Amino acid sequence: MRPQPPRRTTHTHGTPADLLVYDRWGRSGRPVVLLHGLRYDRTMWWPLAAELGDDVTAVAVDLPGHGQSAPRAHCGVDDLAEDLAMLVYGLGLRRAPILIAHAESAHVSERFAARYSAHRVVTIGGTGPARLDDVPEPYRQFAVPQRNPDLPAVYRDWLTDALPRSTHLGAEHFPHLRDPAGFAALLHSLR
Repeated sequence: MRPQPPRRTTHTHGTPADLLVYDRWGRSGRPVVLLHGLRYDRTMWWPLAAELGDDVTAVAVDLPGHGQSAPRAHCGVDDLAEDLAMLVYGLGLRRAPILIAHAESAHVSERFAARYSAHRVVTIGGTGPARLDDVPEPYRQFAVPQRNPDLPAVYRDWLTDALPRSTHLGAEHFPHLRDPAGFAALLHSLR
């Protein structure tokens, strides 16, 4: 019998005005912080996080105004990198995290890595419309964008800058949903 993946727990960080909601799997091992792109939420990482197993601590964060995190009037990259650093510090993660950034969240992960300790930054997803043709049907529900007309104004700085290129795992928007187990194995090789 295959061992069951670690259970997901949901938590909050910050004050009501700057509340971030996140899910956590595991309690030890290399931290893996998962950041979704604009108009998505932390649920896009659930299949992958369940595949990562007990030897990592996976943390999937809802960016402000996404999922269950509180909206903000402006979401600057510097402010969010600092919020992310405070979250990582508050979790007591003793090792530098691997940051996995989907699309536009690459801005935050790169800024985090420039200011704080990061083991590796990996970006996935490209520009242009996301295609779900290659995503298996059971995982398509995790790749549905939100329809929030306020988000472009709040994240305007992110939309004008070119995406950084760290360790980039292809221009596909959802490689972690096409093959969660295969993507988890790839991440294990980066540790």
